[in-house]
Amino acid sequence: MIQRGIRFSAYTAAVLLALGSLTGASTATAAVSPAAAPGTKELCGPGSALRFDPSAFPARPRIDNKWFPLKPGMQYTTTGNVISADGTTARTIVSTVTGLTKTIDGVKTLVVWDRDYSDGELVESELAFFAATREGAVWLFGEYPEEYENGTLVGAPSTFISGIDQARAGIAMQAKPRLDTPAYVQAYAPNVDFLDCGDVFKKDQRVCVPTGCYKDVLVIEESNPLEPPSAGRQRKFYSAGTGLVKVTAVGGPDEEFQDLVKVKKLTRSELDSINAQALEQDLRGYTVSKDVYAKTPRAAVASSSGHGSRGDDGRSGHGGRSGHGGRSGHDDRSGHDDRSGHGGRSGHDYN
Repeated sequence: MIQRGIRFSAYTAAVLLALGSLTGASTATAAVSPAAAPGTKELCGPGSALRFDPSAFPARPRIDNKWFPLKPGMQYTTTGNVISADGTTARTIVSTVTGLTKTIDGVKTLVVWDRDYSDGELVESELAFFAATREGAVWLFGEYPEEYENGTLVGAPSTFISGIDQARAGIAMQAKPRLDTPAYVQAYAPNVDFLDCGDVFKKDQRVCVPTGCYKDVLVIEESNPLEPPSAGRQRKFYSAGTGLVKVTAVGGPDEEFQDLVKVKKLTRSELDSINAQALEQDLRGYTVSKDVYAKTPRAAVASSSGHGSRGDDGRSGHGGRSGHGGRSGHDDRSGHDDRSGHGGRSGHDYN
């Protein structure tokens, strides 16, 4: 998955202290009403206060936002490089939309499993939890990212779950992204120093990557107000019906670039295997993250998981903090072998 967490710094500490007055009343309780949630008041600027209403989500997760569709059984691979002062590192992320669900903060979410490789070595294995409102806005409810060193699990210190330790669900993708609208909170977890902000940067762009050329691209610029401006920004390129196809960096000490290189529709047996492995990680989380993840209910295989789930209308997609999904708008048929894609962080519609 595309790294979007932050590293604690003196600058971050100062900003968090400044935000203290906004978070003091926040508690590890269930989601609040559509009024602004405690602890999220305009963290990304004017108009960015979250309004989270668990009743806005269906009983079963269905994510068919055209910019961020997620369909169980779809798998997406992105490759690229991270450029830093220490050199260039090759990075590959394999993101799979599982057939699992998990209830978080009163909402049943869909589980996406990301495997992140640096120079061919697994460095992170993450479960991310998404749900969409009936109007189509996609929200991210939390992440359980296991970190690995030399093939050994060393912990999951960046775990956050909405409703626990002041963490709040945030916007992965708005239902109807528009230019010249307020930035939005993509997720907020003060106990792990995490805050990401998204802003609609451009629309109707043309982008070519190994899976094809796309002519209807939406560009979302992401930044972290807890970091100084020198930390840089990230831009993510989404094609309607396909989801995330490209990631670029604008400044910063570690610049990351990723392109969508492969889309695969898993067979039933392959999806069953993925589900089993993701369930193993879910169970492991109760030991690795006793203070946070262990407070959640277990993930489970959805009764309609796999090919044919969520109506099986032919749309497909994949999320995580990168994203791919459904019928693409590309003008060249190289790459995609079906109407598939992958999507990004979850969100709240400001329309």
